[in-house]
Amino acid sequence: MLKFYRPALLACGLVLLWQFVVWLSGSPPYILPGPLPVVKAIISHFPVLMGHLKTTFIEIVFGLIIGIFLGISSALTMTVLPRLRFWMLPLLVISQAIPVFALAPVLVLWMGYGMASKVAMTVLIIFFPVCSSFYYGMQRISPDLLELARIMNGSRPAVLRYIIIPSALPSFASGVRVAAAVAPIGAIVGEWVGSSSGLGFYMLHANGRMQIDVMFAALAILSFSSLMLYFFIDYSLNRLVFWEATQEVSDAI
Repeated sequence: MLKFYRPALLACGLVLLWQFVVWLSGSPPYILPGPLPVVKAIISHFPVLMGHLKTTFIEIVFGLIIGIFLGISSALTMTVLPRLRFWMLPLLVISQAIPVFALAPVLVLWMGYGMASKVAMTVLIIFFPVCSSFYYGMQRISPDLLELARIMNGSRPAVLRYIIIPSALPSFASGVRVAAAVAPIGAIVGEWVGSSSGLGFYMLHANGRMQIDVMFAALAILSFSSLMLYFFIDYSLNRLVFWEATQEVSDAI
């Protein structure tokens, strides 16, 4: 039962800490509003917030789907075609050396103020963790399994399907969890650079009008939605990779 009460207790603790910081610092509402004004702002602006959340959530989901698909495809390509790996690995590293946030204005310039530039920004952020985790997971297969497949005259497609990919799924799941955690960043940054809807756009709009409680309300809605998406993906991955060990390290020591 503790695992069901723990999120509620943690949320209550964070709210109390937030209120304590407001009391301790004596910050005016236009600098740091308390939890109660933010809750009132959520209630009064709820329909508008839900409309902007829909836009942002669609951008995040599409970015996740495309980014995961491209990450899987690139990792499989480098595994199946070693000659391409020689060229693709440096490109992956170089792509991460470029500040991704600096590309947001360029993407908006190329793709416009619509949803495409925000999806592309999300894809750029999540592509590398998915691709690298899946690829290096496929490189760390037990030699005994590969030797057993060779002895049994297993074909390359069969070895890839029944040994390499299943063995790499735990690493792939870790990469997808990271992607799910950082995907909202790409959508919000894209909306900050240029957009006409979305929670990022609404936060900038509220900040410009000094509606700080509304800005915090949008941030709270975004945080809650991102957490729900992460927990849903984490639950789905646990069902997919059901053989992955879940024992705590402290229990094994």
